Amino acid sequence: MREIKTLTNHQIELMRHSGEVMKGIFVGLRDFIKAGISTKDIDTFVYDFIISHGCKPSCLGYMGYPASACLEVNDVVVHGIPNENVILQNGDIVGVDICVNYKGIHTDACRTYAVGEISPEAQALVDTTKESFFVALKNLKAGSTTGDIGEAVQKFVEARGYSIVRELQGHGIGTTIHEEPGIPNFGKAGTGTKLRENMAICIEPMVNMGSRHVVFEKDGWTCRTRDGKWSAHYENTILVKKDGVEILTLEEDDEYAKLYL
Repeated sequence: MREIKTLTNHQIELMRHSGEVMKGIFVGLRDFIKAGISTKDIDTFVYDFIISHGCKPSCLGYMGYPASACLEVNDVVVHGIPNENVILQNGDIVGVDICVNYKGIHTDACRTYAVGEISPEAQALVDTTKESFFVALKNLKAGSTTGDIGEAVQKFVEARGYSIVRELQGHGIGTTIHEEPGIPNFGKAGTGTKLRENMAICIEPMVNMGSRHVVFEKDGWTCRTRDGKWSAHYENTILVKKDGVEILTLEEDDEYAKLYL
């Protein structure tokens, strides 16, 4: 069994700084993302922002991954490789999944953006995915379990007629991007790993319009929905506290910021 880690006070401060850089990227992407740009353009924006703020892009070179961000357009669930030939169109949705390394401590987060005007159905998918993350945080604290998270996400998403991807999950984070424990977006409350004070974890619902089933492309990274229906992704790095959680990658102007910052 792999070690489940907690952070020192110094590591927490480093992670908070990494989270501030992450927030800046997400705010900047709100205006940058538009029809006519490529997913490679987004990756370049992310790389330049991270480097200019004294950090490193954790994804670049991780297990051979060739870019600084994972770009998820429409039916891509996760880990889409940026490409200058993938041009965003009005009505698309695009997930931008990023990891930031500051002095050896990482954060990991994702936002799904609308490209121009999107359909009500696409907006509902994006909104449900984000909301399911915050549903999972209700009453979450040291002593809660990973199963509490999974059940909360699954019940909320499935009640709205969507499906949860099961091949991929959230995770611990700290001195490496992916640490124990794994955090599925489905499960049973009271089961799984107990959360400890000063653990950092990433909760990341991946929600499909249609079937939960996915396929992986030959590039070894890109994961798409099997039925071609759209998928959305939302993620934050959170610090588990004795009496709640602190979201380290949530923008200050977000609707949920007053509750968790």
